[in-house]
Parts: sequence; C-alpha cells; structure tokens
Amino acid sequence: MRFLPVFLDLKAGPVVLIGAGELLRAKLRVLSAAGARIRVHAIDGNQDLDLGSGDAARIEIASGDPLTADLSGVIAIVCAGAGDVGVAMSVRAKALGLPVNVMDDLEHSSFIFPAIVDRGDVVVAVGTGGTSPVVARRVREKIEALLPARIGELAEFIGGFRKSINERITEFPLRRRFWERVIDGPIGAAVLGGRRSEADAALKAIADPSEFARADKPEGSVALVGAGPGDPDLLTIKALRALQDADIVFHDELVSGEILDRIRRDTTRVPVGRRVGKPGIGQDAINKRMIEAAQSGQRVVRLKGGDPFVFGRGGEEVEALRAAGVAYSIIPGITAGLGGAADFEVPLTYRHEATRITFLTAHKARDAEVVDWSTLTDTKMTVVVYMGMTAALAVRAGLFAAGRSPETPVGVFARVTRPDAQGAIGTLRYLPELVRRVSGGPAILIIGEVVRHAGSLRRETPKQIISDLLDAAE
Repeated sequence: MRFLPVFLDLKAGPVVLIGAGELLRAKLRVLSAAGARIRVHAIDGNQDLDLGSGDAARIEIASGDPLTADLSGVIAIVCAGAGDVGVAMSVRAKALGLPVNVMDDLEHSSFIFPAIVDRGDVVVAVGTGGTSPVVARRVREKIEALLPARIGELAEFIGGFRKSINERITEFPLRRRFWERVIDGPIGAAVLGGRRSEADAALKAIADPSEFARADKPEGSVALVGAGPGDPDLLTIKALRALQDADIVFHDELVSGEILDRIRRDTTRVPVGRRVGKPGIGQDAINKRMIEAAQSGQRVVRLKGGDPFVFGRGGEEVEALRAAGVAYSIIPGITAGLGGAADFEVPLTYRHEATRITFLTAHKARDAEVVDWSTLTDTKMTVVVYMGMTAALAVRAGLFAAGRSPETPVGVFARVTRPDAQGAIGTLRYLPELVRRVSGGPAILIIGEVVRHAGSLRRETPKQIISDLLDAAE
C-alpha cells in the first residue's frame, strides 16, 4: 500500500486549486461538494467557473502567479490541467511540507483523489494507488449499491447520543455491545427506514443502557423479501442487504440458485415452498417456524419468488407476525408479470389499445372455474395470469364463454428473466398448444392486444405462428 487513506479536515484552511479548462472545473465541483474553502488559480485566464450562488462565499478567484503566491494557512494543493505549472507547484509544495496532487501524475503527487461514496457522516474512499481510476469507480458503484441511503443519518443519529450513553456505560466492550444492538436492531432499522422520531423515542426509552447491552436474548425480526422472477441482478439493493444480514432464510423452491448464492455463506437456508403436484409444509407451519426463529433472536428472511404481495401469501404472513408481536419489514420484488413483459417486450399498457391491467392466478382448473371471466372481456384490458399452465384449458374456456374472441393475442412466457426463458405467442384459440411449446414452468400468460407488440411477433408472421401451432396440435 503506497497511499495511506486519510481524511482531510476541510475546516482547517483553504485548498489551492490550480489549472485550466474542464479538468479544473471538475476538481472544483468535487472540492466544492465536500464543503472546502477553495482558492482558484485559473492559469488560462478564464475565470468563468460557473459558480453556484451558495459557492461564492467559499471560493476565492486568485490572481497572480501561483508559484509565488502566499501559501500561509493552506492545507493542500491540487493541480488539474496545469501542465508544467503543476510540476513546478509540486516541487514548491513538497519543499513546504504541503500535501499536493497533480492530476494523473503520481511522480509529482504526495496524495491522490479516491473514488468517493458520500452518505453524509459516512464517507467511503476507494483507491487503486492511482493506477486505475476506472476500477476505483467500478468498486465505488458496487459499494453505492450496498450501502443504505440513510446510513449517514444513522451515524449522525448515534453521534447525537454517543456522549450521554458513553457516560452511562464505562466499560468499553459493553459500550460496543450496546451500539451493536442499536444499529442491528429495530432502532437502527427505524432510522434507515426514515422513521427518525420513532428511533429517537425508542433509544430514549432505554432506562438502563448497561442492562440493554447485557441482554442475552437479541431482538429478532422477519423481512418478507421479494426475490423477483429469477434474474439475480433484478434483486433490489434492500433485498440484497437483507440476504447478507440474515441468520436464517426460509425460501420458496422456485427461487433460483443464483439468487440463493447471494445469501451469506454461514446463513441457514430452509426450503419451505412447493412445486405443482408436490406437497409443501403448509402456510401455518411456515408462519410458526418464522415466528419461532424471530422470537429466538434471529434475523429471519422469508424469500419469495416475485413479490410477496402478488400471489405470494405475504399478507397472511404479515397477519401472523402482527398477532405474534414480531417485528417485520416488507421488501418488494419485481413480480413475474412485469419481468415477463420486459423480457419479451410486451407493453402491458399501450396508448389507445390497453388502458387497464388485471392480475389473477389460476393454479389449478378449479381456480379458473371460480373466476368471473365476464369482467375480463374488455379488449382494452390486458389480463396477466399467474401459474396458468395447468389451467390453460379452463382459462380458455372461461374467456370463450364470456365472449372473448378466439383471435385474441396470447403469450405464454416461461422462466422469465432467466437464461433459459422461453416464450410462445399466438391466439387464445391455441392457448393449450402454446403452453406445450414451452418446456415447463413457472410461466405466466399475457392475454390481450398488447401481445401483438411483443418482440417475437417482429420475427414471426401470424401465418407462421398458426402453422406451427397446427403442427403441434397434430
């Protein structure tokens, strides 16, 4: 490690910025965003720096030769687009013992600019020793994705209580345990969730901080997490954090292996879902196991394909958690209907053609039989059917009986967003044959005029599609 990461106190004095053109302006924006006082030497004579109204008080436009300028009280020197002046300024700065950065010139720099993740009181600096700023930026992007948006607010919140709590807990290990419980428990979750007043009241309500820190039984919680339709890159950032924090994950059978790989390696994984035609442990048993795990102090994730509240029985699980007094949170996921529409370029709404969407489930034929299909015959309505492969005949019969045209466009989209995704597009008349054209589920059906806009219809003519279906039917 050639460069030691340090944090410079920008209140200690001004930073001298020397250079020209857009490189000067880019560094000016970085320093200004950090709240620095800046003395700018624009060596090209262009003093139009596009300063905001709030910057004027902190930014001084200097005149004269920077090589002879007074550097008293200066805390650092930055050269960007300064050419030979930057090299000469580096020599002067080093002679005076001042930190200096000459952009893209390690030989003449005593410090470098890292890629920065700025979350207020939480700042992460990523450096590559000046060898590859692009790599540093890519790492920064990964960290940006992992850090909660309000992590800086959490640090500020703790800072407001730190002195008073530290005065009440004299033992350092116990003090550390106290803050770990605050950060990892419901109080920290409340701050990160934007419920600052709730967190403030909860921390103030801790009568004995030492006893709170010594508590043998940590506070457990449950997160209902939507895993999305299968592509691990479609996990939300919040879902990924929950998987990394979990002590135990109860997951559906259909959650992809790539998503399960995002779970921390030492986390207990418990499959609790079921596939069509195979028994599962039952919803009541799942609820019971989640509640018991949370009450034992574990951080529990209930990981569901798609979204917990779209045919995921998340509502029932929330009711059970409420009744048991277990803390919980809900992290939505991309539901299969939206994932399939994006995957196969089917716009679920389309100006003047489709102005409404209905989502329904038809897991079995009897599910389809109880649907009031008469409400779904509007040609400007897109119907998205989940788990409809088994009940395809009943879905078609219901729509036919209600008066929907046999020529209504239909798409069957299986394993959407995954590498092995398949789609079959045709008309309602041939729905059962379309189902047979895809190699197994899970699959969704999209019914309506919008299917005409699917990407696949641009590659196949309607005559070709119907011919293929007739061949399949024979």
